[in-house]
Amino acid sequence: MAYRRLLLPLTGTAAGEAALATALDVARIWHAHLHCLHVRVDARDVAPLAGEGLSGAMIEEMMAATERESGERANRVRDLFDRFAATHGDLVLASDPNTAAKSQGVTISFETMAGREEDIVAQQSRLFDMAVVPHPEAGEDVSSSDALHAVLFDSGRPVLIAPRTPPATIGTRVAVAWNGSAESAAAVAAALPWLHRAQAVRILCSDDYQRRGPGAEGIRAYLRWHGIEAELVPFKPATREVGAGLLGAARDFGADLMCQGAYSHSRLRQLILGGVTRHVLENADLPVLMCR
Repeated sequence: MAYRRLLLPLTGTAAGEAALATALDVARIWHAHLHCLHVRVDARDVAPLAGEGLSGAMIEEMMAATERESGERANRVRDLFDRFAATHGDLVLASDPNTAAKSQGVTISFETMAGREEDIVAQQSRLFDMAVVPHPEAGEDVSSSDALHAVLFDSGRPVLIAPRTPPATIGTRVAVAWNGSAESAAAVAAALPWLHRAQAVRILCSDDYQRRGPGAEGIRAYLRWHGIEAELVPFKPATREVGAGLLGAARDFGADLMCQGAYSHSRLRQLILGGVTRHVLENADLPVLMCR
């Protein structure tokens, strides 16, 4: 089992460029096809947002301005893609599986679609083995990242959150964040190709992190059925922030990939009270494979 088709929602931000580099590294590991998708704002979606009292001419001007800005951004993103592809001479442009199958290297493609980014990215992700998404921008409230949460909640696929700086390696030392939840079980299942390939696997668990469900010894036994030997190491949060303790334990292990379930508690509760998922999304400096 391996990842053959990766989706990268491509933006023109610095985090988007880092995610492009990370996604390419993942594609090289799995000899996969990387499809870059840019979603343009559809000017027709602007009209319903216009306030009352605006004339038809004002709404048309607003739509025209949106169309210009969207087109300029799409051109910048396409230029970024073209420069990146030209810089890496081993990449092959391909848009169909037959062309990709004949290629000896990694294949890559680009597509622009118009509409609501969160809807299109979540829907298109269902046709890929994994989505790679940029890390939230520094200072950005992660709860406002509609596209990221749409992929997590609505795609049915694992999501790899790329760090702000492309890592030197990915998946050689994998930390498994286990809390007994259905979400963490889904993350382990999605990460099995990585776990089989890893040089070392460590299960991270904590009484403060555990939910109702099997304990860490249970998932350790499950991995043994798959021929994967994993070390089990409890972690203790240094403060009340469990997410910080989890990331600290992953760093102590020298992990270059962590897999975990997302939002074992509701997103609303984490928005109000904070939570492990939110902390990891905002602060992780390593690639994180999440499932919901």
